[in-house]
Amino acid sequence: MKRLNHKEEEIMTILWRLGQAFVNDIIAEMEPPAPPYNTVSSIVRKLQDNGLIGFEAFGKTHRYYPILKKEEYRVGAFRRFMDNYFSGSPTDLLSFFMKEEKMDPAELDALLKKIKDQE
Repeated sequence: MKRLNHKEEEIMTILWRLGQAFVNDIIAEMEPPAPPYNTVSSIVRKLQDNGLIGFEAFGKTHRYYPILKKEEYRVGAFRRFMDNYFSGSPTDLLSFFMKEEKMDPAELDALLKKIKDQE
């Protein structure tokens, strides 16, 4: 799966949350300072050209919606994150949360129960 840059990911996150949106709706949801309309429109068209979003035309304006599912992107993004920062090791990732995030032992027990239930 293609890796999205920061602005592409921000736009996809907005579309996943809203379900569908015009460029002005996307801009209204972006962290300030939002990029100019033409910049956002160009990114949206690139996402559309790559088959990640679709659109409905209303005259000269378009309402966009996500084709790429959030869950589908999350799997690849998380895998890259884990590979880049934890050498692909779920154990190293969990150790990080235990040490740095001070994960409560009860939360760990609940997580282990979920893991066992899925086996």
